[in-house]
Amino acid sequence: MVEIELDGKKVEVAAGSMVMHAAEQAGTYIPHFCYHKKLSIAANCRMCLVEVEKAPKPMPACATPVTQGMIVRTKSDKAIKAQQSVMEFLLINHPLDCPICDQGGECQLQDLAVGYGKTASRYEEEKRVVFAKEVGPLISMEEMSRCIQCTRCVRFGQEIAGRMELGMVNRGEHSEITTFLNGTVDSELSGNMIDICPVGALTSKPFRYSARTWELSRRKSVSPHDSTGSNLIVQVKNHKVMRVVPLENDDVNECWIADRDRFSYEALNSDARLTTPMLKQGGQWKPVDWTTALDYVAKALKGITSQQGGSAIGALASATSTSEELFLLGELVRGLGSDNIDHRLRHADFRQEAGTVRWLGTSIASLSKVDRALVVGSFLRKDHPLFAQRLRQAARHGAQILRIGSAGDDWLMPIAANIATAPSLWASALIEVAAAVATAKGVTAPLAVTPGAQAQAIADALLSGQSSAVLLGNAAAAHPQAAELLAIANWIAAQCGASVGYLGEAGNSVGAQLVKAQPQQGGLDATAMLAQPCRAYLLFNTEPVLDAADAAQAAKALAAADLVVSFSPFSANVEQAHVLLPIAPFTETGGSFVNAEGRLQSFHGVVRPLGDTRPGWKVLRVLGNLLGLPGFAQESVEEVRAQAVGAADSIAARLSNQTTVTPQAGVAQVELQRVADVAIYGSDSIVRRASSLQQTADGRSVSVSLPASLWGRLGLNAGDSVNVTQGGETVKLPAVLDAGLAEGTVRIPAGVAATAKLGALFGAVSVVRA
Repeated sequence: MVEIELDGKKVEVAAGSMVMHAAEQAGTYIPHFCYHKKLSIAANCRMCLVEVEKAPKPMPACATPVTQGMIVRTKSDKAIKAQQSVMEFLLINHPLDCPICDQGGECQLQDLAVGYGKTASRYEEEKRVVFAKEVGPLISMEEMSRCIQCTRCVRFGQEIAGRMELGMVNRGEHSEITTFLNGTVDSELSGNMIDICPVGALTSKPFRYSARTWELSRRKSVSPHDSTGSNLIVQVKNHKVMRVVPLENDDVNECWIADRDRFSYEALNSDARLTTPMLKQGGQWKPVDWTTALDYVAKALKGITSQQGGSAIGALASATSTSEELFLLGELVRGLGSDNIDHRLRHADFRQEAGTVRWLGTSIASLSKVDRALVVGSFLRKDHPLFAQRLRQAARHGAQILRIGSAGDDWLMPIAANIATAPSLWASALIEVAAAVATAKGVTAPLAVTPGAQAQAIADALLSGQSSAVLLGNAAAAHPQAAELLAIANWIAAQCGASVGYLGEAGNSVGAQLVKAQPQQGGLDATAMLAQPCRAYLLFNTEPVLDAADAAQAAKALAAADLVVSFSPFSANVEQAHVLLPIAPFTETGGSFVNAEGRLQSFHGVVRPLGDTRPGWKVLRVLGNLLGLPGFAQESVEEVRAQAVGAADSIAARLSNQTTVTPQAGVAQVELQRVADVAIYGSDSIVRRASSLQQTADGRSVSVSLPASLWGRLGLNAGDSVNVTQGGETVKLPAVLDAGLAEGTVRIPAGVAATAKLGALFGAVSVVRA
């Protein structure tokens, strides 16, 4: 530690810290623009100039290391005059039209100009003009004349997002921020550039000119889209969500959120919203009141249970639903005599020991500090943008990232060792790693095999690590051999002193397990419910034709049912359903999510429900009462939460990734096998309906990725299409060459309408030139 004197106060900070860090620790504000605590130091705005005793001139606080006994003055005449001079230079070319700037009212330059600017400018020349740039549907660069070249956006791209999509060209007065070759900004984290821009140069294109910041109410919430459980501030005007920005929480999402957390709110205000209950009569949808709709559902369920028994009813739910909703859905189904309820629609292996709750196996914050991470079966950047960001930070500090999967995706971080193989051989690849670990440790391997060079490299890396994690991705969780993959991962982790866990699919995947939204007493799992069609289906926040492991099978099962009830904020499942019930999305209801690390995060509705929409837990409670079931007398969402989850501090004891399954090698590989990534903007019903997200490069592109050998065998060229056949159905899609894709594998995205006719996510496929 080093002690310095800051404005007459003694401050003790770690050696190597900058004066800015000492000021933050002491609670002293030093004006700045380019400095950001999560980014590297650039020292190019000079606004943080301070007086350092014995220094010949003012020094930038963000780039001046502390030394023992240093005396710093941030409020002296010398410091203030230096800061005022910098402000004058910054305003020389800056447009002084704050009233029409979209950043007005929350502009850092505007705020500091009040304290350090002058009432009039001495500059009489023409101000420079920087032309607007088109960089995609999310970020507006219409007012680049406002840019002060702080380079926060450039450094964010390089250091946090992992890709330098923006850069500075030219020098001096001619400097400007631009994309390369007039490209677009396509990062899944790009919206954070809007937050960190201190002026009105980068603004939100969907929000632009729709409201003034002082007109907005700010309310806390939690994102449902992935297992990070990102903390949000939802900004509201006239009972309408206008904008979503991050709420800083270093243990969860730091000060970042993914673009689907930020821009998905567009769906909540879209024409796709369902605002009144609907009944299908004579093939036509008719609006009805809630009493009529719920009476119809209750009578239909009673009729089916009296004739076929409770087991004829199945409930399929999305883990983007709250814990309270999933708990009451389970109580409803079990009250009718059925245990057919599941949230794991994309899974193919449901072997899970009773009472175990799969989770991350470590804290989210620890991902930034691991020195070894083996990621198995994950499309990491698109599945978990913020987890990828944390591993990227770990890699920047020397961590080795290791990978087993089928695709050669660029995760925008160095990959120390990589095994790309067909999904049916993932277990065999892990067995090879286990064998290499066993040889090094002198223990018996789960299976005697000879490890390949990459498997040996992964084993050596894990054995040399001090803080290691084995992370199973969404594809590993949905894999037909998911239990074997977990068993082998547990064995490897035990030998290497690593944690092991699932990255988690949705915002409440852990919470769904805690509240028993899956079979407990021999009921049918999600796949079985669709393979052995039920007479009645309750669909809660899900669209099985896009969300199920076998979308084609789901469509057939729903079409054959006597009753399909869709609980959704949107006009979803309209082809298969008989009743549509409008339930509130997360912004219009109270509830809680449990994220990947087992953190219970509760929230309140931030706006009133739209039209006749009702909170899902209230709809289920009333339906339970109409059916005459016990346990539906709750008066508040807090009361439901207490029954569903219990005390927050009791959750940790229920989390476990242990399994009794015996490690086994992979199964025989078919000639051509599908591997499916769930499209980042097709992951749930909300993001699918967010118009700006669908216009991005990730939202627009639905294509088939082929390995080099298949590409050559079919004689394809760039821009060609192929016919993909699976389960008796054929779809035509654009083809893309993926040199990193494993041989014998075809990558076809799921969660999008273009591929909904196809079969299982890991099934056999055939591909011919169109």
